[in-house]
Amino acid sequence: MNSPTAVVAIGGNALLDGGPTATIAEQFEAARRIASGLCELVESGWRLVVTHGNGPQVGFIKRRSDLVADLAPELPHLGLDMCVADSQGSIGYILGSTLAGELRARGVPGQVAAVLTHTVVDGDDPAFGRPSKPIGSFYSAADARRLAHEHRWTIVEDSGRGWRRVVPSPRPRRFLEQHAVRDLLDAGHVVIAAGGGGIPVVEEADGRYRGVEAVIDKDFASALLGTAVDAEVLVIATGVDRIAVRFGHPDQRFLDRLDAAQARRHLADGEFPAGSMGPKIEAALGFLDAGGREVLVTSPATMAQAWAGGGGTRIASTG
Repeated sequence: MNSPTAVVAIGGNALLDGGPTATIAEQFEAARRIASGLCELVESGWRLVVTHGNGPQVGFIKRRSDLVADLAPELPHLGLDMCVADSQGSIGYILGSTLAGELRARGVPGQVAAVLTHTVVDGDDPAFGRPSKPIGSFYSAADARRLAHEHRWTIVEDSGRGWRRVVPSPRPRRFLEQHAVRDLLDAGHVVIAAGGGGIPVVEEADGRYRGVEAVIDKDFASALLGTAVDAEVLVIATGVDRIAVRFGHPDQRFLDRLDAAQARRHLADGEFPAGSMGPKIEAALGFLDAGGREVLVTSPATMAQAWAGGGGTRIASTG
């Protein structure tokens, strides 16, 4: 009961080491490498909640649904809430089974529980009028224009890598299963939760819940879940080993440590753009402002090494 708790947020791209066409076998292999680092945290005495992104996967699921429904009209188109639920199940299976197997192989007691998680958002969130969350594949400009016309998508250029569909991304407010996650942690389980930011739902006037067309940012969701379970540390496993300022410029400089005030200044100065590191820093600051002790930003491949003090960027509360 007194063991410290960490939330580890894994990006959806981390499972796609084989590229956008990664096979299921390649995704399982990527998950095994991630599981090795996670097991080291458990072995060192930490209670662990694992969250994950689903940006590529939820786009694939939605695209597959639309293509199949066009060929077979009796099959329904899936809304984004259903696509997020689908991705929670499949990624939860991949991560959960590999992590459980790795723990068992190491003789570490405990079970892994993947929790289907609903995230309550505000139906009046202005994000519904400003789609911003990239999902799915990258397209050429010509293909992007065609798909936008055919499906009434909003398409944007994504960090020089191509064109992608963007969808609404409202801020998470709370999780319907957050008490269940705490109970599972108290029972000694490793918990996988808030996958893809959670299934987006709004609360109706009569108390019922309704799914909405959105994908919630997994880092904001992870920070909020970390607060809900009184986590001391949030680990954001992303595409870079460390945070940098002047990223991509000749005078680029990597940061090993900074406090919340420094991170806030760099964010205000535009060092962390909205399309890349910005939301992660905002999520980190939210976690620290709510009482979290530290945020570690690193890549999945270097997570165990960074956790032991050999890399990554650590952001601590001011003072």
